[in-house]
Amino acid sequence: MIATVMIMMLGAYYAPGVAESRPQLSAVEQRVLGALLEKQRTVPASYPLTLNSLRTACNQASSRDPVTDYDDSLLQATLKELRDRELVRPVWSGAGSRVVKFHQRLEEHLGIGEPEVAVLTVLLLRGPQTPGELRTRTARLHPFEDRAEVEATLRGLAELSEPLVVELERRPGQQDHRWAHLLGPLPEAAAPPPPVDRDVVIAAGTEVRDARVLAGYDAAAAGYARELSAELAHKPFDRWLLDRIAGEADGGPVADVGTGPGHVAARLAASGASVVGVDLSPAMIDEARRLFPDLEFEVGDLTNLLRPRAAAGWSAITAWYAFVHMATSELPAVIAGLARVLVPGGRLAFALHVGEEVHHVDELFGAPVDLEFVLHDPSEVVAAVTAAGLVDVEWYLRSPLRDVEAPTDRLYVLARRPL
Repeated sequence: MIATVMIMMLGAYYAPGVAESRPQLSAVEQRVLGALLEKQRTVPASYPLTLNSLRTACNQASSRDPVTDYDDSLLQATLKELRDRELVRPVWSGAGSRVVKFHQRLEEHLGIGEPEVAVLTVLLLRGPQTPGELRTRTARLHPFEDRAEVEATLRGLAELSEPLVVELERRPGQQDHRWAHLLGPLPEAAAPPPPVDRDVVIAAGTEVRDARVLAGYDAAAAGYARELSAELAHKPFDRWLLDRIAGEADGGPVADVGTGPGHVAARLAASGASVVGVDLSPAMIDEARRLFPDLEFEVGDLTNLLRPRAAAGWSAITAWYAFVHMATSELPAVIAGLARVLVPGGRLAFALHVGEEVHHVDELFGAPVDLEFVLHDPSEVVAAVTAAGLVDVEWYLRSPLRDVEAPTDRLYVLARRPL
């Protein structure tokens, strides 16, 4: 009878999969519980945490927003409050030990699974985030297969009888919605961040930018070829799209601009295209010729692409990440220039990174460089394509492939010159 009563009492307190009364946490309480949740999974041998370890975990400079400087007295007061609310339990490290450690009970209180705990942990530690950011930042806590799995987890948390997360309004100029936890007050609506100045890459002039790009890829060519020349083996979507372009070219000439070490051109050729690879970097062209000696490659500038020698125009032009160093203001003219050298009905296809950032890189595959990578806005890219007079515009957006690519979303655009 006593055992039955105990089970009933436990069942009333903890029902796996059902969120109980949702606690409201102060900013310090959120950081403490988030740090305990994180360390329980990332350093289980050191968990539960002593006060000193907890202070270090709360105040660490990475994976925290904002970075804090909590002292022992604040943490002790917070831990007492959490203990009184049964959200933290003190644990002594051994018989007769005076060293007290702390174990979180939030997970037990909420009754949620590992994917949900991973998402909530990162939201507690870093504030509102997009599904793509959450997928990257939860990697050590739970291995989400893709962004869709993160979104499904968020939807599940939002649809509980007492929701634990909420989708925020999209910020101006941003593509993705952010999500926030509901274990404390929602963050006040901050002033929208200033728009990304993607034209900063040509602030010193296009000649300076072009010289940096040329020098950078000449220096990195060998490492680039070594690391990326076989990458298409892991990218089924890219292979499908390139095979489609090769088939639609129907034997006509194809230009792969920004060809790099030639692997995109090689895929097109393997699918039956008569392809020429063009790149600004002589060292990249040397690598392409070494890797694919049976194909044609030449040094050239995609912003001044000429028509093929034996045809009225190109049946297709591909540009895989050839626009990553270009300002947004340059895209309409560049795309229009490529469209002009297509035959009527010819296809332009390109891929690029999208996001809200201009990312500086001073090392690329082991070589010192001075490069700015532009993450473009999809709507502005598609607008540039339509402004160039291209029709039948298709675009595809996909998340990065884990352990294969840099953690940025990718936009693919396919369009046709009118007949």
